[in-house]
Amino acid sequence: MRICTFLLFLFIGLGIHAQPRSYTAGNAHSHNDYEQQWPFWLAYENGFGSIEADVFLAEGGLPVAHNGRDIRPGRDLKRLYLDPLKACIQNNKGAVYANRNKKLYLLIDCKTEGLGTLTAIIHTLKAYPEITGNKTVRIVITGNQPSKDSLYTYPAFIWFDGDLTYKYTKRNLERVALFSANFRNYSKWEGNGRLDAASEQLLGAAIAKAHRAGRPIRFWGAPDIENAWETFEQLGVDYINTDKIEALAGFLGN
Repeated sequence: MRICTFLLFLFIGLGIHAQPRSYTAGNAHSHNDYEQQWPFWLAYENGFGSIEADVFLAEGGLPVAHNGRDIRPGRDLKRLYLDPLKACIQNNKGAVYANRNKKLYLLIDCKTEGLGTLTAIIHTLKAYPEITGNKTVRIVITGNQPSKDSLYTYPAFIWFDGDLTYKYTKRNLERVALFSANFRNYSKWEGNGRLDAASEQLLGAAIAKAHRAGRPIRFWGAPDIENAWETFEQLGVDYINTDKIEALAGFLGN
């Protein structure tokens, strides 16, 4: 009886999103995906579980770019991400992947003022019921966001990227899909050799905090090499951030 009670409390302490039993490309996050040779499609064809696009609100549209000076005609949220996502869902008869158990996060990083940009994103998404009503896809707003105390007021098809330093109320936490954190706030490690003990402790505490809240976590600005990926697996990072889609997919596949 004492053993069962101990195991129960251990499970609760680890949280709902404890370290995956085995990592796959579903645990990979395509950072700045629009800079890839084939935006959306390269990450999708490699089975990624999370894809990120930066958007601006410009002349009523939502162009995708890292900086305002990089905005180009025809490269917008609808054409590069929403239309392909809709096509995949239609091809798979209602699921984002042929494997109906696979899910996909589409993180939309608002580079311009949060409220106005989010309003335009919501308006655009309403033309895509295949996406907004789909349980295998989550649209997650990151970057510039509205007040963290107002998340519950937005449509149910919109989720938000969480901040580990903020204490969310229950109804607002229910709208947080995952937590993202700047790796450099926890460590200066460049990915070579063994992670130092101080960094391991700080990162472990952050991961545990996210898991206690029942949410997965990813770190941006993190080293993007094989030794680092292996270390993040050992730590229990749920989504491994990368700009090297095929290399990470191959690593996770092996």
